[in-house]
Amino acid sequence: MSYSAALTDPEFETPGKSKGLFGVFRYRYLLSLLLKKGVATRYHGSVLGWVWSYVRPGAQFLMYFLVIGLVLGQNRGIQFFPVYLFSGIVAVNLFNEALRNTTTAITDNASLIKKVYLPRALFPVSAVGVALIHFLPQALLLLVVALFCGWTIGWLQVITFIVGVAVILCFSLGLGLFFGAINVAYRDARNFVDLILMFATWASPVLYSWTMVYEHTPGWLYNIYMSNPMTVAVEMFHDAFWLPLADGSPRPDGLLTFTLVGAVLALLTLFIGQLVFRRLEGSFAQNL
Repeated sequence: MSYSAALTDPEFETPGKSKGLFGVFRYRYLLSLLLKKGVATRYHGSVLGWVWSYVRPGAQFLMYFLVIGLVLGQNRGIQFFPVYLFSGIVAVNLFNEALRNTTTAITDNASLIKKVYLPRALFPVSAVGVALIHFLPQALLLLVVALFCGWTIGWLQVITFIVGVAVILCFSLGLGLFFGAINVAYRDARNFVDLILMFATWASPVLYSWTMVYEHTPGWLYNIYMSNPMTVAVEMFHDAFWLPLADGSPRPDGLLTFTLVGAVLALLTLFIGQLVFRRLEGSFAQNL
């Protein structure tokens, strides 16, 4: 094919031209390779391997349960507190790992990015995929705990759980694209993300009930708190696993509205993160 014919060929594209997240779907094979690499290297050289995916959330739950549940007395104020607590921990762990992975996805693959062109969005998307894969053992452990306490599965719980996971992935990917793009030139972005992760567990009703926020904060601050996508996601995890066990437990007024607002904010975060990422990705190789 001649050069002029190639330019008019509908299949011809300028090398290096990015379509952002939409372009990822055209490179499914490369995405699968990156997912396999991320999963294989996670526990490379470890004796326990995948067992750590169960040990870590279990140890985290035990620490919070002893301190928050027994010492501070939250165990007496919330029915089936172990299920309530572990539901929130699992949700926040997914967010933390997805955001941490996506923020460093570009810098961690600097050697590859500087040598050959690949759609840059492949790296943060695969990082989120790896976080989701490592989330599954924790979700399985949560399911076992809930079943042990008398939980029964239903379609509404399954849908609520899936939507909660989708909100977390959307929100974390949006933040990861934003901070990951900035992190290439300014490594302070990673430190800022560390601050977000440090507050993530406390900024959502994981270790306490939403009623405590309602009773001790002004109305406008409570509305902001409940509209937080992570608060929405944690409450959806509670609705899926804890609420069916805790009969008569109060639910926030306007929860559906807060859920819609939180989901919209998660999508807006993804949109902004994608815009920033596409604007800066052309300089990744030079800055790395």
